[in-house]
Amino acid sequence: MADSSFDIVSKVDRQEVDNAVNQARKEISQRYDFRNVGADLELKGDVVTMRANTAERTLAVLDVLETKLVRRGVSLKSLDLGEKEPKQSGKEFVLAGPLKEGLSQEIAKKITKLLRDEAPKTVKTQITGDEIRVSSKSRDDLQAVIALLKRQDDIDAALQFVNYR
Repeated sequence: MADSSFDIVSKVDRQEVDNAVNQARKEISQRYDFRNVGADLELKGDVVTMRANTAERTLAVLDVLETKLVRRGVSLKSLDLGEKEPKQSGKEFVLAGPLKEGLSQEIAKKITKLLRDEAPKTVKTQITGDEIRVSSKSRDDLQAVIALLKRQDDIDAALQFVNYR
């Protein structure tokens, strides 16, 4: 019997992110607590930028965006905000968060080490670019690997499991 396999990837659905940003922008324009505070939100390329006249309002804009992203099924791990501290730029505070896509070598090595230590011994991993191929003779072992990775909170990437064969 041939080996079964799947790929671990980290991709962002751009259309869903765009929809979430548009929904958040609409909510910000309609909410009373955002009136006259210069609150704004925009997506340019791979960077989501939030602006307001105070740091607290900027974080409130971020909260609205995060709510919309979760509702649209986009993982918050795909938005790289660093320390979540708005920076002052003139009279307004700005918080910029680039979208993270693809697995970095550091995260890929961390995942393969985790699978080597805790997954069933028949599981083999191979890093190819920004994704990881996981293969095994047993499909049950592959299901166990997926369950193991879904339980991990310390992996700083939004993981998807594709090409399951």
